[in-house]
Amino acid sequence: MLSAANLLLTLTVFCEKHFTATICRQRDALMNDKTTKLSALIIAAVSSFLTPFMISSVNIALPAIGKEFKTDAVLLSWVATSYLLAAAVALVPLGKLADIYGRKKIFLVGQIIITITSLLAAMAGSAPMLIIFRVFQGGGGAMVFATSIAILTSVYPPQERGKVLGIAVAAVYIGLACGPFFGGWLTQLFSWRSIFWVNIPLGLAIVLLVVWKLKGEWTGAAGDAFDLTGSLIYGLAIVAIMYGITIIPSKTSIVIILAGIVALAGFVKWETRVQYPVFEVNLFIENKTFAYSCLAALVNYSATFAVAFLLSLYLQYIKGLTPQGAGGVLIAQPIVMAVFSPLAGKLSDKIEPRVIASLGMALTTLGLILLALISQHTTLLYVIISLLVLGFGFALFSSPNMNAIMSSVPKKYYGIASGSVGTMRLLGQMLSMGIATLVIALYIGHARITPDLYPALIASVRITFIISACLCAAGIFFSLYRGNLRSGN
Repeated sequence: MLSAANLLLTLTVFCEKHFTATICRQRDALMNDKTTKLSALIIAAVSSFLTPFMISSVNIALPAIGKEFKTDAVLLSWVATSYLLAAAVALVPLGKLADIYGRKKIFLVGQIIITITSLLAAMAGSAPMLIIFRVFQGGGGAMVFATSIAILTSVYPPQERGKVLGIAVAAVYIGLACGPFFGGWLTQLFSWRSIFWVNIPLGLAIVLLVVWKLKGEWTGAAGDAFDLTGSLIYGLAIVAIMYGITIIPSKTSIVIILAGIVALAGFVKWETRVQYPVFEVNLFIENKTFAYSCLAALVNYSATFAVAFLLSLYLQYIKGLTPQGAGGVLIAQPIVMAVFSPLAGKLSDKIEPRVIASLGMALTTLGLILLALISQHTTLLYVIISLLVLGFGFALFSSPNMNAIMSSVPKKYYGIASGSVGTMRLLGQMLSMGIATLVIALYIGHARITPDLYPALIASVRITFIISACLCAAGIFFSLYRGNLRSGN
């Protein structure tokens, strides 16, 4: 009897200890999971803030950079375009490398490169030197673009993604909002170089946070070989197309563009034959939701990115505003984007993303039409209202569209999908800058912008906005006909 009681007591104590230990392990795992999720969200949000902050603040500082280096408008546009071109060339290969070797590793290296090149850009002695540093900065930015959203998607389940992706997108727009305002303020009070100096401590903070708090690693294609040949073909194709666009109407421009298109076709053919492709072309062929969502993103960014660049020139040259004053006007658009992007992302967890995104693209088209009507006598209030409409439309489009892209592919393709999102964004941004640069070159040429050229500048701004509005209107088709994410249609 006593032995039985002792046995029962022993079993009870053992079970209690085992149960307690199990509960503790589950609790610790849950806490670690929560810590990882929160760290990933903070890192993705801060890095999502930093890159557009740099892009938009540099845009507002372009007239000051041009004045210091005595640079014409076309070369000046390359200060912005060089970053985008380098990032676009590197994004797809780096997305694959992240899937093979680890998304956190690639992210960390990218952030370190961005921080170092910010230091070098701050000390640039000429426009060509600044452009070179911006190229390397774009490569680092590609590493961050290709991995941040992939990491976020890896640690959050599908039912929570819309909300956190909306937060990440909101951070992008907060960066866009702060960029013109603080970039203009820094440029006016100090110099354009201070924009790059500010970037350094923020970059270091992200690096420390990754090393300290973001535990674990995420891969989707460990053991795959890297397709170097395909990467080189892709890079050459993108460089040729974009460079060709920037030198129109030169006689060689058409030849270079056609060569780029041929190389791009060769890249697609190569990717269908190689065992370990750098980009899964079949995703575009077999996954309608993924393909049309990517195309919608490409069109939307092609139509909207040059807005800040064009209005920065318009507000400072035509309206006579200071860099700080121009930044104060341009801040209207990203503030609306930052406020409504999380809400749109959360809605896309419940409502089909294509519905919300298509409405957003329609409103974006309306905003571009309003901007196409500006003149020398247009009031600042009109410009601000146009930017508010544009910002609201873009907020409704961006988060649901990103949710559709990331949720339409299996886990093994998260790096590629994230790289695709970034590629579509950057290709769109480059095309937008390419269109703007082309139109300015046709109307103004390579001359410095002086008062006698102001009518030509206004004309080039209006024509660019008309082209952008037409592009965005056409993009509604891709957004509407992508199919339903949840039903797979």
